[in-house]
Amino acid sequence: MRGRTPKWVRLLLPTLLFVAWLVGVAVGGPYFGKVDEVSSNDQTSYLPESADATRVQRLLGEFDDSGAIPAIIVFVSDDPLTEAQLTAISDDLASLPNSPGVEAEISPAIPSEDGRAVQAFVPIQSNADIGDTVASIGDSLRASAPRGVSVHVTGPAGFTADLIAAFAGIDTILLGVALAAVFFILILVYRSLLLPIAVLSTSLFALCVALLSVWWLAKAGILLLSGQTQGILFILVIGAATDYSLLFVSRYREELRVNTDTWVASIRALRGSFEPIIASGGTVIAGLLCLLLSDLKSNSALGPVASIGIIFAMLAALTLLPAMLFALGRAAFWPRRPTFEPDVVAAERGMPSRGIWTRLAKQIRRRPRLIWTVTTAILLVGAVGLTQLNAVGVPQSDLVLGASEARDGQTVLGEHFPAGSGRPVLVVEESALQDAADVLLAHVGIEAVTVRSADSPSGSASVTQEGIVAFGPPGTPAPEPTVVGGDVLLQATLTDAADSDAAASTVRDLRAELRGTAIVGGVTATAMDTNDASIHDRNLITPVVLGVILVILMLLLRSVVAPVLLVLSTALSFGTTLGVAALVFNGIFRFPGADPAVPLFGFIFLVALGIDYNIFLITRVREESIEHGTREGIVRGLAITGGVITSAGLVLAATFAALSVIPILFLVQIAFIVAVGVLLDTFVVRSLLVPALTYDIGRAIWWPSKLSRETSADHR
Repeated sequence: MRGRTPKWVRLLLPTLLFVAWLVGVAVGGPYFGKVDEVSSNDQTSYLPESADATRVQRLLGEFDDSGAIPAIIVFVSDDPLTEAQLTAISDDLASLPNSPGVEAEISPAIPSEDGRAVQAFVPIQSNADIGDTVASIGDSLRASAPRGVSVHVTGPAGFTADLIAAFAGIDTILLGVALAAVFFILILVYRSLLLPIAVLSTSLFALCVALLSVWWLAKAGILLLSGQTQGILFILVIGAATDYSLLFVSRYREELRVNTDTWVASIRALRGSFEPIIASGGTVIAGLLCLLLSDLKSNSALGPVASIGIIFAMLAALTLLPAMLFALGRAAFWPRRPTFEPDVVAAERGMPSRGIWTRLAKQIRRRPRLIWTVTTAILLVGAVGLTQLNAVGVPQSDLVLGASEARDGQTVLGEHFPAGSGRPVLVVEESALQDAADVLLAHVGIEAVTVRSADSPSGSASVTQEGIVAFGPPGTPAPEPTVVGGDVLLQATLTDAADSDAAASTVRDLRAELRGTAIVGGVTATAMDTNDASIHDRNLITPVVLGVILVILMLLLRSVVAPVLLVLSTALSFGTTLGVAALVFNGIFRFPGADPAVPLFGFIFLVALGIDYNIFLITRVREESIEHGTREGIVRGLAITGGVITSAGLVLAATFAALSVIPILFLVQIAFIVAVGVLLDTFVVRSLLVPALTYDIGRAIWWPSKLSRETSADHR
């Protein structure tokens, strides 16, 4: 091999690869602070075009072209508000139109029936920085509020500001924690400084180029990007690139023990790791692309975004890392440089003579059936808790963990006003305005109804069972409703909080009663349609992912039995993980529930990523089985790959656990599920269940390939 590769190729090729990646980092690095320019956290934009909430949101712009996002200001006192206090509050509100990001028309102060609170609606310009504008309004009003009066900013703008603040740490805190965790694990595993730096550099380079690609695709409107998609992309690329890098490093270290030439060692290591890396990455991509079947755009958008990240993770591990390690040679492992010892390797016949994984492999050889039956029983017991997982959706007010001004304000609002104030049910009615209003007013979940009217000073007019209410002195005619294409827009104030189960039940009732004559939207309808779409996606995509991964494994292993066993073991591991998660979420963290997408995302990541470790193991087992026989190949494969796969599992679990630093309920739950599931796959499924079960079955696991028909004693 040395003779066939000219020296100039050895020098030029690694240099070109490194420079190409360096250019990608130089261009893509600055985009870390610009993701918010092309991302959106608006739930409605992720619903299917056919959803009622989407149709209403689209029509809403025809009734009001401002596109403003309403903030609800709540002033509250322990005692009834005095006239002086009410006047001061009105004066403070009148000064808000001069604030940046606030539209000119602000609703007058509306006192509560108990006289201890006042609410007002402040429209925030759609192109304003919502977070800064909401914070500025709150600070300004609190500074000038009368003594004894507290101020809360809530409503759609308030909750949006909370989400923006929660996602603010993605580019800094999340990346910092993830990289620090990976670096610490790599230092412990390799007891080297240069090697962890090289591996982390590979991950960061892959992330920079992936982010650059995703940013421009989102800019062009080809992909949808949200805060949670961005966070998952970061973690997925770092974890996957590190895993693939560790597989190459393991092969490279093996080759350095039998080769003095680092070029030869690099090429052979690349040949040995290419198939499992491509197979693992391809499996993850195939699983992620199944999300394109999703009705919910936030799910379908994650598929291609994350797939792009996996592609660059594979490319970096197969090009950049080999180039760097070739340049560093044995020094990359300093101070524990691998020794050139072909005689020792020959004596070991490629299998470590000592170590925890060698001892475990020997135990599996002695008692395979006992090990896999006990392990399976334990996993089945853990999976029982799955029935306790409450994944039917959570209120918007619970999406952000920790302190939330918008949530506190919504609580205060519900104590003094109808709980649904500021987030009404929106009904687009074709013609029979009064009939629709009567249906709304007759429902116990509706407090009041208004209709959009350009003739009214406030932009809306109250509607009662007698018709539209006139505004002004006696004899003033009732304002005419605004009609757009024959449609009118009714707004119904809910008696319950807009994100409550009771409000969702009200919306379902109204849709049933108004079916065929009107469409119902608004905040509650959006959340309800989102949950319904998530449940549909979960039920559709889960079996599709299993089928796709099963086919890929059959093609990779040229077998039917082994892939079925691998998929079943991973599915069992997933069930156990959800069972454990349900017990922890309910009993320890006391979460209010989970989004329906949490089990789906957990399934995608755990099955696709968890199967990686089985692929790393079983491809090496197959390689060893061809030479040494199936049962001996299983023992050798476990002993050889144990260290690298365990390291990869620890790294991936740590990177996903880093998602929990972002105080978003969805991401914290995904972080827990994937971290626990990966550790379960690494230390139980891949280390005990799969090797013991396949050892007990023997060569039949390769059926119907030729390897299953080998009859010699060495190939049983």
